[in-house]
Amino acid sequence: MPYLQGLPAFAGYFAVGLGFVALFLALYLHLTPHRELALIRAGNLAASTALSGALLGFCLPLSSAMAHSVALLDLAIWGAIALVAQAAAYGLTRLLLPGFPARIERGEQSAAILSATLHVGVGLLNAAAMVY
Repeated sequence: MPYLQGLPAFAGYFAVGLGFVALFLALYLHLTPHRELALIRAGNLAASTALSGALLGFCLPLSSAMAHSVALLDLAIWGAIALVAQAAAYGLTRLLLPGFPARIERGEQSAAILSATLHVGVGLLNAAAMVY
């Protein structure tokens, strides 16, 4: 069927994309000193905002890489670069907001919004730079 010729490529790219999202979440949740999921389950909006911004900030360049990659290896390399860029965004957040993890634990939405904005901003710049 000519309508499904792209299905294997779609499946491969989608699987690699989901794998990178799972890897990003696992690394982010493991490396941050505060426990986002426990905080979110307890109703901490700041933790949810910060984690959502970080995830969106990662998915933006990942989706750009998926759309512009010429092969799965190409996607994997750009996905790894997106991971590094988001780690830098987290480092910038920690630099700008001393005591950031404790502020999230206390539910400080102002810290969470700045963190989410930094992550999304870095993700947008990263995604735009991946158009080659």
